[in-house]
Amino acid sequence: MKTRREFFKSAAVLGALGATGLPLRAAENKTGAAVTGDDRKYWVSVAQKISRPVLENLARWELKLKMPIEAKPDAKPPRETCTYLEAFGRLLCGISPWLALENLSGDEAKLQREFIKLAQASLDAATNPTSPDFMNFTTGNQPLVDAAFLAQGLLRAPKVLWEPLEPRVKNQIIAAFKSSRKIATPAHNNWVMFAATVEVALLEFGEPTQAERLETCIRKMLGWYCGDGAYGDGDVFHFDYYNSFVIQPMLLDVLAVLRKHDAGFAPAHKIVLQRAKRYAEIQERFIAPDGTFPSIGRSTTYRFGAFQTLALIALRHELSEPIKPAQVRCALTAVIRKMIEAPGTFDANGWLQIGFCGHQPALGENYISTGSLYLCSAGLLPLGLPPADEFWSAPAAKWTSQKLWSGEDLPADHAIGDTRKVEVPTIKR
Repeated sequence: MKTRREFFKSAAVLGALGATGLPLRAAENKTGAAVTGDDRKYWVSVAQKISRPVLENLARWELKLKMPIEAKPDAKPPRETCTYLEAFGRLLCGISPWLALENLSGDEAKLQREFIKLAQASLDAATNPTSPDFMNFTTGNQPLVDAAFLAQGLLRAPKVLWEPLEPRVKNQIIAAFKSSRKIATPAHNNWVMFAATVEVALLEFGEPTQAERLETCIRKMLGWYCGDGAYGDGDVFHFDYYNSFVIQPMLLDVLAVLRKHDAGFAPAHKIVLQRAKRYAEIQERFIAPDGTFPSIGRSTTYRFGAFQTLALIALRHELSEPIKPAQVRCALTAVIRKMIEAPGTFDANGWLQIGFCGHQPALGENYISTGSLYLCSAGLLPLGLPPADEFWSAPAAKWTSQKLWSGEDLPADHAIGDTRKVEVPTIKR
């Protein structure tokens, strides 16, 4: 281990990362979005700025030593028991499609290669019982949440975050995921998706799964569908962004894996995808002409992670007509710039601070701490599309609210009349 730690401390690796840094500002045009050609560089610079403190320190086994813990005095549980897994799992959930993207070139390819190495080393550090950064997967309830985000990251980039790992590290990760089963399966809210996501990762990695933590949890979540592309958070609908933070992305990812293992899950996946596409349409309309959006409900300190469903649907080339990839790119770029460049978003050492637009500690509920904030990276999922993809290469375009508020005559928006009961089979064990 000493050799690995010394390697990641070396000037060669860390210096290379700094040398490939990209400017954080981007040119603007009349749409308010960055000029085509600069958008991707800007997004990569944001991903780098968010990721660097977490992955550099974790790769050299110094995350717990270096990462600050900002939280309210009444935070529960004590955040030092869970905030490190929050930061790592949530970050990997968002940047993994970019890490998995093949055939990049130039500075971006160089940066990607270095971050892949850091992510792989970080997976060892986080799950190795001898590491000072060995993370808590068992004590309290919160670790189930972030074990799921970590699993989601691995499922989104298996060719770089799973397959190349040595058997020892794979076994550590599997042991960590299995140990999270000590945390009781929740029954009444979106947490059912955390148990299901951990289980489906174990399934994908060749391990036996538990029906009560997989199929049963999915059935519960699907049973809370409210209509027009939105699910309740349990029996009661909450007007917040949890359909994007958790529910819809995890449903899609879990059912995609199950469909691969058993074609009987294909009908459920198809219905869930149609609902997610509608929810993504609504999310695109939420973005105002200036790149702001409503701060509604809890966990707004996850910033542009609120648009994970829209970002995921764009990544999968599943946007509904007439929404075009370029308008989503420009809308999300405007949101990201508005939030990432607000004074106080980062502390002096580059760590995220609590806030929605800048540093706003009062917004930090008692389950929020520094690590929680890294779910913002989920808004960066389209970095998993190649630079030549229409999402990045098409000319800048106005998004829906810009069109409407500038007087364009657009068709009216309509709800989807979806009241279907979704059947979920039992996976063959």
